[in-house]
Amino acid sequence: MSVWVVVVAAGSGDRFGAPKQFAQLGGRTMVQWAVEASRAVADGVVLVLPAGDGTDDGARPGLTGGADVVVAGGDSRAASVRAGLAAVPDSADVIVVHDGARPLASPALFRAVVEAVTGGADAAIPGIAVADTLKRVEDDAVTDTVARTGLVAVQTPQAFRADVLRRAHATKSDATDDAGLVESMGATVRVVPGDPRNIKVTTVADLEVAQALATS
Repeated sequence: MSVWVVVVAAGSGDRFGAPKQFAQLGGRTMVQWAVEASRAVADGVVLVLPAGDGTDDGARPGLTGGADVVVAGGDSRAASVRAGLAAVPDSADVIVVHDGARPLASPALFRAVVEAVTGGADAAIPGIAVADTLKRVEDDAVTDTVARTGLVAVQTPQAFRADVLRRAHATKSDATDDAGLVESMGATVRVVPGDPRNIKVTTVADLEVAQALATS
């Protein structure tokens, strides 16, 4: 089966204070970490960057992480994923979507989600059981305590049958993750064990945690 990976790294990094995907982690940019880990399963990698950062003549050198194709993202995460999908060959059987802000995703995690899809699932996502007590809050007041039984915190990489993911994005709908789009179609989404080290870097403090994990 042909597997392609779309690494989404087109955010502006408002909460980080700069485009975090280009921040250095252990001597490499986070984009490089994400692209290199995806090579464990990928026949090709599409990297989605902000316009001008590796996508046109105004590119800053050394930021594409060795991706096979680099494209400009859109105004939302879903739009950026669709831009990446458009660059994936029609011959791809499995498409993996990964956030460039998760630099510590392991090759084993990429293999696990792909193997779940090649084993028959429409999609596969990594999940970690929720350990904290969850509260629903309105106007700074608790309105409910949410039972955490059966809840998981979801990560990327997420793998999909190519035709399923393309049909989900053809609706032009938006969602916080691609699995949400295919769920709405009634597709089978399997959960594989996630990795606690696979944190999402949103703030400078998160990057400091990632630095510690990367060297541990």
